[in-house]
Amino acid sequence: MSVGINISHALKKYGNTTVIPDLSLKINNGEFFTLLGPSGCGKTTLLRMIAGFNSIEGGDFMFNETRINDMDPGKRNIGMVFQNYAIFPNMTVRKNVAFGLKNRGINKEKIKEETDKFLKIVHVDQYADRMPERLSGGQQQRVALARALVIKPDVLLMDEPLSNLDAKLRIEMRTVIKNIQRDVGITTVYVTHDQEEAMAVSDRVAVMKDGVIHHCGKPKNIYQRPADLFVATFIGKSNLLSAKLASKNGKNIVTFKNGYSVEFPNIKEDADTEDVVVSARPEELIIHKSAGEEKEGIWATVTDSVFLGLNTHYFARLETGEEVEIVQESDVDEIISRGSRILLTLNEKKANVFEKKGSVSIMQGVQSDVIPPMETFTEEV
Repeated sequence: MSVGINISHALKKYGNTTVIPDLSLKINNGEFFTLLGPSGCGKTTLLRMIAGFNSIEGGDFMFNETRINDMDPGKRNIGMVFQNYAIFPNMTVRKNVAFGLKNRGINKEKIKEETDKFLKIVHVDQYADRMPERLSGGQQQRVALARALVIKPDVLLMDEPLSNLDAKLRIEMRTVIKNIQRDVGITTVYVTHDQEEAMAVSDRVAVMKDGVIHHCGKPKNIYQRPADLFVATFIGKSNLLSAKLASKNGKNIVTFKNGYSVEFPNIKEDADTEDVVVSARPEELIIHKSAGEEKEGIWATVTDSVFLGLNTHYFARLETGEEVEIVQESDVDEIISRGSRILLTLNEKKANVFEKKGSVSIMQGVQSDVIPPMETFTEEV
């Protein structure tokens, strides 16, 4: 039970339209692997190619040492959980979960044993004799998960399984799914467009756009050291600021439009570019409310604020004309009022710097298991 998946030079076309041009990827045995990207990026297409629901125009798809390109979907031993649950409305919960085992000709005693086991694993055993219409969305999704797992597949494929649930239930269910996957130890390929969901459940994440993987790695590294500007702006929120990079006395100095300069100690030694884009997440901009004119930084005017309990989000217009969002811990006494003038400095240890022309990171510490054709994405700032 459970296999590693190796995809080499995958090609997918619909007529003359190329959806996935040349994609290579390795998913480890027992790993929770997520394909993340905007609608139309090719993530569901790739999932369906693994499942055997879509044709493969080029490349090799391997389960361990077995090539599955031309293998019948029914023989791939996969479990599938869909966005719309796809459980049978005319069968009880128990019969839904037992369906795959019955089709495989398993004896009745074993079917009952395995069905009871997985009903308990997903915590719906108390609803075993109910019809699906009497279950909540979250309960139906648990039934779909149990039905996919009970056949003990080599691979579990999940296509946007939580998108039809409300926000609170999505958070609850992603914890359930991650815990079950870890306990069962099955190789799982999960598709979502929700960045927070991907970060919460995954061992590794592949960020896709236009059929190309731009960054593949652990969630923490993708967030902290994104490989390019697309990843930086798609994963979480990033403020993009134009700047110049120069080397002075062996130090890498980044200078913003207003003349504010910051030394970046973690830029690659071989970085050879002048025009750069600094990506600063809202928490990486630091507010100084009572700074004197002599302190270096970028002056800004607060245009709006949103209080969210622990943190307050500020929106501001920089003296350079750029718009930014800043997040800081909520002040006990007051919220900075609209129209207030503030000074911003940068946490240079956490911010990222990219080539303006190629949009590629020039930071040390970028860890990506896939080196994508970065020229496919160009952001003008």
